[in-house]
Amino acid sequence: MSEETKSLNFIEHIIEEDLKNGLPQSSLRFRFPPEPNGYLHIGHTKAIGISFGLGEKYNAPVNLRFDDTNPTKEEQEYVDAIKRDISWLGYKWANECYSSDYFQQLYDWAIELIKEGKAYVDSQSSEAMAEQKGTPTQPGIDGPYRNRSVEENIDLFQRMKNGEFAEGTHVLRAKIDMQDPNMLMRDPLMYRILHAHHHRTKNQWCIYPMYDWTHGESDYIEQISHSLCSLEFKPHRKLYDWFKHNVYKYQSKELPLLPKQREFARLNLSYTIMSKRKLLKLVQDKIVSGWDDPRMPTISGLRRRGYTPNAIRKFVETVGVAKRDNVIDVSLLEFCIREDLNKIAPRVMAVLNPVKVIITNYPKEKEEWLDAENNPEDESSGFRKVPFSREIYIENEDFKEQANSKYFRLTIGKQVRLKNAYIIKGESVIKDSNGNIVEIHCTYTEDKSIKVKGTLHWVSVRHALNAEVREYDRLFIDEAPDSHSDKDFMDLINPNSLKIINALVEPSLKEAKIGDSFQFQRLGYFNVDQDSTSGNLIFNKTVGLRDTWSRQSDKQNQHPKSLSSNQNHRKAIDIIKQLGKKYTNYPEDKQQKVKAEIQELAINVSYDELSPLFNTAAKKVGTRIATLITLKVLLNKGLETNEDIQDFIAKAVEDSNEVLSNEATSM
Repeated sequence: MSEETKSLNFIEHIIEEDLKNGLPQSSLRFRFPPEPNGYLHIGHTKAIGISFGLGEKYNAPVNLRFDDTNPTKEEQEYVDAIKRDISWLGYKWANECYSSDYFQQLYDWAIELIKEGKAYVDSQSSEAMAEQKGTPTQPGIDGPYRNRSVEENIDLFQRMKNGEFAEGTHVLRAKIDMQDPNMLMRDPLMYRILHAHHHRTKNQWCIYPMYDWTHGESDYIEQISHSLCSLEFKPHRKLYDWFKHNVYKYQSKELPLLPKQREFARLNLSYTIMSKRKLLKLVQDKIVSGWDDPRMPTISGLRRRGYTPNAIRKFVETVGVAKRDNVIDVSLLEFCIREDLNKIAPRVMAVLNPVKVIITNYPKEKEEWLDAENNPEDESSGFRKVPFSREIYIENEDFKEQANSKYFRLTIGKQVRLKNAYIIKGESVIKDSNGNIVEIHCTYTEDKSIKVKGTLHWVSVRHALNAEVREYDRLFIDEAPDSHSDKDFMDLINPNSLKIINALVEPSLKEAKIGDSFQFQRLGYFNVDQDSTSGNLIFNKTVGLRDTWSRQSDKQNQHPKSLSSNQNHRKAIDIIKQLGKKYTNYPEDKQQKVKAEIQELAINVSYDELSPLFNTAAKKVGTRIATLITLKVLLNKGLETNEDIQDFIAKAVEDSNEVLSNEATSM
């Protein structure tokens, strides 16, 4: 088996096998079929990425089909939001389709099934039908209306369509097998009566097709070659096939291709709920401000918070396509947005919890406009001017009146560097009547050759702009908020998920536009919220520079039981070393996959674990590459560089191996 074949996921293997067995590539067609009853969330991005990704890979059309069969829960607002989100992610659909466009065709096929004795009208209550259906271990029994005549069934079904009956009086069921081990095959519902206004068909219909009947036949009408859905639909595959095989003879010449349903593991994320019903409750109960609240896992919420299409697509690619459900740590999603914003976000200075610093030996009326690099990751981003004056603000947390030798920020008698400016030394403080420090008096030097260990961000008092910063935390305090049978997910909401801060920012941000992203140096990544105006700047915190949650979780879990169980698992650094050994033997596409795996593992690696690898022998190129990849993750998480790091990178840049050198040069 070739390396290229090995790198295929299991769905691609299925498609390749179908092509090998005679399916023309021109017959490949995929679809993404959302129900317009809510906004798309991060879980949907996997299904979107798979279907549209296959379309890109095979140059095949992908339909966007709205499965709009439940008029009581569907709205045009959701249709518009879904289209906006998919476009924002960078995907283009070939056709915009609606299941409601096929209502007449589905009705006509239902009539044909009735004529064949394969469907009937049942007039029992839902409770009676449920009782007759049996259980997973007990077969069902036939109901009293199962053997109605074809004529009576057609008459009743037509009258259902004409609006002669109240809701709940009749349903149309497929006549399959009440003894089937798969309960979905025990005469499933095909139609129910609903006197409801539909967002597209208005009041034309008062019977609506059920999902299982609609979904597969819509695939068939659109000639979808591979109908891809999440694992919970695997038990439905038998019914999917029964329906398609029974309608095939009606239009086999016009619609020759029978679709194939295959299932993949859905995307589950820690500290997150994916149920649209539960997300709607958060909106309705005003726990959040709307579907696009930046704390929501919706694509609209992620976009407003500052997530980028590239980061989300990278996340989906890294997660991959699997056959078994699992829960992905939300820190991986946060890592992907850090990686992307690190490359593209301009660096600026903002102070969220200010304390005033007065530089006593700096002239009172003097001000300077100093050069500041916009983004060290992007040489083309250039420089901007930041104003410096005698009075500045720094973070309250960046000063201690007394501190030990390991404290590298500002304190009395010690020097620190001001980012893009001078070195200052703490001299004295002024306190209010309650003992709180209100001013820090310092002196400065223009001697830039002095070596200091700490660097602080700051803003000039005279020039700083006021800004509102919305600092978000995870919406739930529980890792799996909807998995508890004895707890309501609403009881697990984080009461501190939103903190409003009155901050001070550098004046270059006066021209910032809605949606613009920035790195507030030493603080994290922020973007301009849609509520922002020219006179009232508002920023959302997208993500911090460090994964503080995983550190807290690690501390909470450090008890004897968890420690002993953890010893049975290999450490991330050990897996990285193993991946590095064979790195240079892989083709380029496989290297990219291994790199993504190393990046994911690197989230759980400490600097103390990594630093011994700086001494790896020169000939072990793969291990050195893996070390660089891991180091970059740690630096992006907020690890401060030092001489050992700089020396390791410099040697790698000069190495004769192109892959190693390029990786180091990118840093």
